[in-house]
Amino acid sequence: MSFDRTWHKSYASGVPAEFQIEKITMAEALSRTADRYPERLAFIFMGRKITFRQLEKLVNRFTRALTGLGVREGDTVAMLLPNMPQMMIANHAAYRAGAVTSMNNPLYTERELTHQLNDSDATVLVTLDLLLPRALKIRGETKIRTIITCHINDYLPFPKKQLFPYVKKGMYRKVEAQPDVHEFMDLISRYPESPVENKAKWDSLAALIYTGGTTGVSKGAMLTHANISSVVQLFSAWFPDLEGIPQNLMGIYPVFHSAGYSVSQNLPIWNGWCCTLVPRPEPGVIIEMLEKFKPTFLPGVPTIYTALLTCEKFRKMDLSFVRGYFAGAAPLPEETLNQLRKLHGAVIHDVYGATENTAFATTTPWGGKVKVGTVGVPLPCTDIRIVDLETGARELPVGEAGEVCIKGPQVMTGYYKKPEETAQALRDGWFYTGDIGYFDDEGYLTISDRKKDMIVASGFNVYPKEIDETLFEHPGIHEACCIGVPDPYRGETVKAYVVAKPGAALTEQEVISFCREKLAAYKVPTIVEFIGELPKSAIGKIMRRELREIDRKKREGKS
Repeated sequence: MSFDRTWHKSYASGVPAEFQIEKITMAEALSRTADRYPERLAFIFMGRKITFRQLEKLVNRFTRALTGLGVREGDTVAMLLPNMPQMMIANHAAYRAGAVTSMNNPLYTERELTHQLNDSDATVLVTLDLLLPRALKIRGETKIRTIITCHINDYLPFPKKQLFPYVKKGMYRKVEAQPDVHEFMDLISRYPESPVENKAKWDSLAALIYTGGTTGVSKGAMLTHANISSVVQLFSAWFPDLEGIPQNLMGIYPVFHSAGYSVSQNLPIWNGWCCTLVPRPEPGVIIEMLEKFKPTFLPGVPTIYTALLTCEKFRKMDLSFVRGYFAGAAPLPEETLNQLRKLHGAVIHDVYGATENTAFATTTPWGGKVKVGTVGVPLPCTDIRIVDLETGARELPVGEAGEVCIKGPQVMTGYYKKPEETAQALRDGWFYTGDIGYFDDEGYLTISDRKKDMIVASGFNVYPKEIDETLFEHPGIHEACCIGVPDPYRGETVKAYVVAKPGAALTEQEVISFCREKLAAYKVPTIVEFIGELPKSAIGKIMRRELREIDRKKREGKS
């Protein structure tokens, strides 16, 4: 790819517009990092510290364990774990065995888990011991032949409440010995730590990371070793002044999500940085880790920052040790950004991407201009264009909103076993994101909304993200999310779900009047429903589609 784009002028000094990607898989990158920085910390897990030398040896052991259990090149090894050392060990061991890792959310219901295990063709499942009863219950409905359990005290004892979101009441009961169920530590103790043959191939499939199912059933994005290695190389090039300098990144993003897969797991391994793993992204836990381990990078979804800002302890903390704040996966409200800047002098680097492009396509320039409301500029070796919504073929000029399309070495090869969906998403090398956005004259990208979220009211296109951000400005509103609902006259109208701040006595009319002062009449919500909590994904992203489903069920119940 050889190109010259407006946004390249916004890059920090030393950041290349493009460069030659090293054809080194993450399986090889870990060995290289362990050789270069053997005593550097790779991970901190609730106080337990693991060096790169130790990590390399653990991966070698578990690679042999997997092959000893019959895992062969091309087999799928499913993960059902929160952020804990076993996740990284198992993922990298699967790489070296030439297998494919498949990520699964520990919060999945039995139905969701059964679907993904079957869809991924997984034959081995690595799971938390507390989730074993769920896995055993559905094993007969899947192709899983071997289960490996990881205990929460494998690497340190800590209160089970830290993992409470991942288990349901009554799942702490002891599980009797079962055929083809093995304990992680037992397996790892049986095999030597010496170097093992690396079977990971540059262009072969390395991982299946599932989309959030925003269009119905989740789809497995097929990511090659090339995709996974390339994206961390592109992101690493963003920080030329940090090359070779150890950092401590807080692993808030879960590794089973594409953002965490790249940032909490592989970015630190590539650079020889430490990651302080957070098994449960809860404000109290994060604040405790900030105090104890002083990470230099603090990434998180906007709702994490919003929650932290409600804690007086966080507001009063000295966070001068944090070099970079990163927000992604959802829009960052301007009010949250302003509070962080005022309290901690924080420059928030907005990050944008999708599972299909291994999580990262754009970010705010490191040490460069910050433009509030934008997601920064494309990374090196990454091209983005905006096309018309009707045909997807006509490239639009600066300032005009259309569908965001991405091209680069981090873009997936397709959706697993879904050729029709693949053909729709990948066209002539471009990934059609389904996001609506536009560039400004300096190449900064603004995401307006999702195509599927767009509300058409009386013939006008209404972007709910814009209304959400307006509602966030109200001093009595903690969180808000808007959806389109059927309207016999307008076709669709805007409904706002609002979480009020404690003590705020808001009324529907007050919220509507506030919006009327700031928005065109056709954008103003006509219905406001107050709700105690907005539904959120495992990484804290507000789930607009769940609100649509809640509203649909209510309307059907009334009819």
